[in-house]
Amino acid sequence: MPYQEGSTCLRSQSGCALHAAPFLATIGQTPAGMKLLHTIRSLDPREGGIVGMVRHLVRAGQRRGHEAVVCTLDAPEAPWLREWPGPVQALGPARGTYGFTPRLKPWLRVHSEFYDAVVMHGLWQYSSWGAWRGLAYGSTPHAIFPHGMLDAWFKDQEPVKYLKKAAYWPLEHLVCQSAAAVCFTAEEERRNSHQTFRPYNVREVVVGAGIEPPPDRAAAQLAAFQDRFPQLMGQPFILYFGRVHLKKGCDLLAQAFAQFGAEVEGVSLVFAGPDTDQLEPRLRDLMPDDLQTRVHFTGMLEGEVKWGALRAAEVFIIPSHQENFCLAAAEALACGTPALVSDKVNIWREIVEDGAGFVQPDSVAGTLALLRQWFKTPAAERDVIRLRARECFARHFSIDHVYDNLVRVFVP
Repeated sequence: MPYQEGSTCLRSQSGCALHAAPFLATIGQTPAGMKLLHTIRSLDPREGGIVGMVRHLVRAGQRRGHEAVVCTLDAPEAPWLREWPGPVQALGPARGTYGFTPRLKPWLRVHSEFYDAVVMHGLWQYSSWGAWRGLAYGSTPHAIFPHGMLDAWFKDQEPVKYLKKAAYWPLEHLVCQSAAAVCFTAEEERRNSHQTFRPYNVREVVVGAGIEPPPDRAAAQLAAFQDRFPQLMGQPFILYFGRVHLKKGCDLLAQAFAQFGAEVEGVSLVFAGPDTDQLEPRLRDLMPDDLQTRVHFTGMLEGEVKWGALRAAEVFIIPSHQENFCLAAAEALACGTPALVSDKVNIWREIVEDGAGFVQPDSVAGTLALLRQWFKTPAAERDVIRLRARECFARHFSIDHVYDNLVRVFVP
């Protein structure tokens, strides 16, 4: 039986697809007083979309009167924890990239019984395996969001990393197999997960993905962005918003803009996001000298400046090689900014079907085609696409629907 929109897609250990009743869809239909515990490696906002997703889920639960605590492996003094919108249990500092800490397992063994359910975020780090160990002798159910970490992209593109993950898979498979559900943010992500590791016997649910609408302070946000980047106001700019990384197709965008910038004058390119791998010099080398003044690296943007950038942009673009739920694309759509995406961004179907942007392959030619397609679109039609962008966000990417779908995993 094929997956149907508006239903819970489950896959039993035998591999047979099952379907539950339609998801809960409105505030007030979830049980009152529910307590959820989220586990995650880090709440550092530089980690990107996973942290944003957890933040939005926590707030959605709070609006329903639910309690949401986040158990993180950050050090208790981590500065970003002070800004978190709810209770945090920090059990770090964790060791190394794997994030081992001896405090996670015993803490969960003692405290998990005080929660109705545990939601794990991410794989391949101790926050999932250690949490499973802490829950193994209790009765508290758990679900897990892979957040794209089961995608087959790594199998072909990073074979060494894939082999390392394959060695860990027997442990992570236990985490997934014993879960009430493995929660996917899109049907595309669910399908892709089947191609990566064996054995693969899990119960699957497509819960969707979403965010809260941006704060309704457009004028203040635009003013904050203008104060920070006055050189970008009054001219159209293409906005890449996210971690500056080759997996995201940043090199494709730089090469495409090298050609596009020579064809169209007066359009700038903005890379907005943390550049932890220090790729800016490498990306600039892909573009000619006469375009350098039209290319801007802003670093990470937050708060009013971030929303101002998303509102001021002519168009948002991400030519990623693999993208689970692109939180930045949803944020752009919420601001009425159309999205140009590769066909490896798992929400591309929703964007294209709603007429909220364009899609092309994840290549230099595909990225260049996206830029040309947008700027050749008549101005009146672009205005219509901007209206459709907001409608696309409201229809597909509301966090309230996602939260209700998640609760339904534990409360049929």
